[in-house]
Amino acid sequence: MQFSEDIIIKPLMTEKCMNLQDSLRKYSFRVAESANKIQIRKAIEELFKVSVESVNIQRYMGKTVTRRVRRSRVIGRKPNWKKAIVTLKEGFDIDFFKDVM
Repeated sequence: MQFSEDIIIKPLMTEKCMNLQDSLRKYSFRVAESANKIQIRKAIEELFKVSVESVNIQRYMGKTVTRRVRRSRVIGRKPNWKKAIVTLKEGFDIDFFKDVM
């Protein structure tokens, strides 16, 4: 049993995500890799007290990273991650900056 805080890692605040929020009521979140659409929907509804219309998921493969250390190279990988794009029903919105001031 995962809690809502374990499923939703953080909201994504890129320029493209902000444009989707303003025009189409779509919010992007970085979520746990093991979470499915049903768990994500329940977690968003519980955390933000909104009604979710649909959930879309995108999986990203971790990139290969190369660093030079002294006279050799070290090759590693960044971790895989999952993004969820959540569409809210009409009349609902999430204000991430409400409690900042």
